Amino acid sequence: MTNERLREALHSSGMTLRNVAAELAVDPKTVERWITQARRPYPRHRYRLAAILGKEESYLWPRDPVLTEPGAGNPEEVVRIYPHRSAVPVGLWRQLLDGAVKRIDLLLYAGLFLPEQHPHLLAMLRKKAAGGTRVRLLLGDPDCAAVALRGDEEGTGDSVAAKVRNALTVYTPLAGSPNICVCMHRTTLYTSIFQFDDQMLVNPHVYGLLAAYAPTLHLRRIGSGGMFETYLRSFERVWQDALPAWQ
Repeated sequence: MTNERLREALHSSGMTLRNVAAELAVDPKTVERWITQARRPYPRHRYRLAAILGKEESYLWPRDPVLTEPGAGNPEEVVRIYPHRSAVPVGLWRQLLDGAVKRIDLLLYAGLFLPEQHPHLLAMLRKKAAGGTRVRLLLGDPDCAAVALRGDEEGTGDSVAAKVRNALTVYTPLAGSPNICVCMHRTTLYTSIFQFDDQMLVNPHVYGLLAAYAPTLHLRRIGSGGMFETYLRSFERVWQDALPAWQ
């Protein structure tokens, strides 16, 4: 188990393991173990580091992780909650993309913000896939009723369908790439899902509101069951009925 809250807090602050080690007069490997092995630092180190990062000590190192029965949610699944998707740091998207080894699964309608934020996204995905990472991208079918309805609900008319068509054009270079599957779905998109191995960004949709302005949860997988698995199952159900984007 890793301490993703501490990892994310360090990343957001711009501090490195060496910076922290110097501040606390400990070995950098000790700091690394606090993250990668979820080791609990001595109280004096916890309080000092929490103050440096501007976080509550109890948030970074919960004293009594909640033990739940199988299938129940665990508060420790939630790394952070953002008030809207556009508040998610660009660096976090890059960190999650870079860190994925086994799988990258994306469920959305268009998601043009990703290639816009990351100009080298397609090259990155191809490189990941060549190294064995499975990449699955689920885009909306621009001609389906669900996409048209989404535009009506947002009050933007045909703009959602137009964005999806643009996205399909942007992702066309991925066609035929080994370990990369791009498909279209015709489902009502209640939530956009972005999975990177055992971490996930979940963007629930709000009626009449652009997805970029809706809240986003950063989740991590802890054991079985819980919220992470709920969204994982949702992705798989949509994937089962999806069709290839290009024949």
